[in-house]
Amino acid sequence: MKRAFHNIALAALLCGVPLLAAAQDGNRVDTLLDRLAQPDLRNWSVIEEEIYMLWLRSGSASADYLLSQGRAALAAGDMEAAYNHLTALTDHAPEFAEGWNARATMFFEANRYGPSIADIQRVLALEPRHFGALTGLGFMLEDMGQLEDALRAFRAAQAIHPHRDEINEAVNRVERALGGQTL
Repeated sequence: MKRAFHNIALAALLCGVPLLAAAQDGNRVDTLLDRLAQPDLRNWSVIEEEIYMLWLRSGSASADYLLSQGRAALAAGDMEAAYNHLTALTDHAPEFAEGWNARATMFFEANRYGPSIADIQRVLALEPRHFGALTGLGFMLEDMGQLEDALRAFRAAQAIHPHRDEINEAVNRVERALGGQTL
């Protein structure tokens, strides 16, 4: 009886640790995103890097492996391998926002905006403050001539991350293209 209790307690501990770690990571990301939104933040690049590092942690060794292989294939320009790894990742871990974001990036780089936007929708459903996904969405919408929607995406990214030059420049560029119209 005592041994059975220890086995159950050990199983609960082993199963609960990843869940606890994921919850702690989520709380940490929320805190960091709140700090990142502060306009007078000096060390924003450190905060941004920590956010990205937390977003890359799936809590699953196999999901982390698929992500690293997909990203490596993407960096090497092997779109077929990237697609295979990242699709396996989104199938294996559909709740992992960064898997969808990596695949959205792959589609974006292949100029396949429809599937990229669909994957970004999944990213934002899982992590609404993913400034990278919002920025990518803005770039695609701008490229497709949907300037008002692009501006909305860029402004949403800017509200979360007011420090990144590419976001601020995109807001200014699209505002100028719209002739100073406000949404």
